Amino acid sequence: MESLLVKFIKEQIEIEKEIVDSLSRGIANITNPAVRETLRGISFDSMKHGEMYSAALELLISAPQAITQEQLDRQRELVEKHIRIEASIIKRISEALPSVSNEKVRLQLNAILEDEKRHHELLRKVLEI
Repeated sequence: MESLLVKFIKEQIEIEKEIVDSLSRGIANITNPAVRETLRGISFDSMKHGEMYSAALELLISAPQAITQEQLDRQRELVEKHIRIEASIIKRISEALPSVSNEKVRLQLNAILEDEKRHHELLRKVLEI
């Protein structure tokens, strides 16, 4: 029998796919670049969420595969590299924001900054685990 968590995750995967499909169809005729790209970004996030749900599902229903020390080292190196990249991006955007007077551009940069902060924190947690 399927657990409630497995059922929930499968349902979420389908919802995320529906979001991606809806947004893909909906943005085709949007000419405002800020609105169009914000919606496209949300669509990309939904694709990412679907993949993350799929990974969680795989963790729940399949036996974990052992990895070599070499694979572990490569993964750690990649994560550490991207922690550094995210930190640099966070610093650059944070330094640029005070001089941005255009409210629409400021909104876009703040949204990117918040994403980068979440990425940075997620990567730090991945490295810990």
